[in-house]
Amino acid sequence: MIMNGGNADAGEMGEDILLGRRAELLSRRSFLIGSALSAGALGLAGCATSDGMSFAEASRLYGPVPDEKFPVPAIDVSKVDPKYYRRTVRYETKEAPGTIIVDPGNYYVYRIEDGGTATRYGANVGRDGFRWSGDAYVGRKAEWATWTPPKEMIKRQPEAAKYAGGMPGGLDNPLGARTLYLYQNGAYTLYTIYASLDAESIGKGITSGCVGLLTQDMMHLYSRTPVKTKVVVLPA
Repeated sequence: MIMNGGNADAGEMGEDILLGRRAELLSRRSFLIGSALSAGALGLAGCATSDGMSFAEASRLYGPVPDEKFPVPAIDVSKVDPKYYRRTVRYETKEAPGTIIVDPGNYYVYRIEDGGTATRYGANVGRDGFRWSGDAYVGRKAEWATWTPPKEMIKRQPEAAKYAGGMPGGLDNPLGARTLYLYQNGAYTLYTIYASLDAESIGKGITSGCVGLLTQDMMHLYSRTPVKTKVVVLPA
């Protein structure tokens, strides 16, 4: 693999993004960061965010998606800094339209569009010591993928053994509703761009190198991203 920064194995990736919505499932917090996130709800001035999107507009953008195989709940947008809401921005680059650019230093993912613009999404990224940079591509993609904890993770956290045969896709699955698997030179890098229901994770470094978007944003990006799409991860 061509990358800088710490290397994350598959176990760390699972630990970082595994969530549990029921008491019997593993705690998402313990796998994402090892301790509870402390960010509180953000106050909005009046009815509009600093980027000009009203609270009502953001609520619609990140509203429920009931027609999915597993109905997706609405995101509590009050827990997301408005600067991380999806929007179209000016973005000058030599990369071709369709390219995905990850900017971990600013917690953004861009999809390059025509005419010097890009669709920008807020993201969670690798924590300090686990960020990497380099070129990759989407080697495969999946909806509601099965997640299987690797042996290394089970050794560290035996409670994960109950998923050794695979955790079926669903709202409790760490890969979420949509997953883009990043490859280099024909090999899976162990890194993904995945869907997250955790509003408070956006704008934070919490993973071992994987990149999470809000589920509604990830579904939007996924639908426009074919296999072989180029992915550029910038230095943090």
